[in-house]
Amino acid sequence: MPFYPGPGLGGHCIPVDPFYLSWKAREYDFATRFIELAGEVNTAMPYHVVDATAAALNERQKSIKGSRIMVLGVAYKKDVDDMRESPSLKIIEQLTLRGAKVDYNDPYFPQIPKLRHYNFQGMKSVAIDSKTLAGYDCVMIATDHTSYDYQMIVESSQLVIDARNATRRISRNRNKIVQV
Repeated sequence: MPFYPGPGLGGHCIPVDPFYLSWKAREYDFATRFIELAGEVNTAMPYHVVDATAAALNERQKSIKGSRIMVLGVAYKKDVDDMRESPSLKIIEQLTLRGAKVDYNDPYFPQIPKLRHYNFQGMKSVAIDSKTLAGYDCVMIATDHTSYDYQMIVESSQLVIDARNATRRISRNRNKIVQV
């Protein structure tokens, strides 16, 4: 099964199971530095995406504080209705802590329920169209659902942060896209 770079890991097994293996290996005096290093890198990815977003906004003379940001996708991977350990949740949290006004869209989640580590109660998926996207300072592709029209997203948005390489086939308006 192929795995592709993105804004971090999510789901019920990959973010958790390697650490169980690492813990078990220590019982037998085996070092699992590679597993632990991979875990550190994956844990840091949502923060890297937020830092890249702040830098891209700064390049356009905008501060992350007060910026309107649309996050596309809260599911941990495309075309699933599962947000367990989704990096999108950490991204939304960090953007909000930095003072951004954050909305999201996900066809699988009309609203985000209260979760163990996050409480985005009242946050509902915002319908997206050309006019709506144009009103955001930044649109971030955090989950690359196949239902998204990436050409329309790029054409309508002021800035697109692509954390899933979803815009790789878009040739027009590349200056609006920041690949993370």
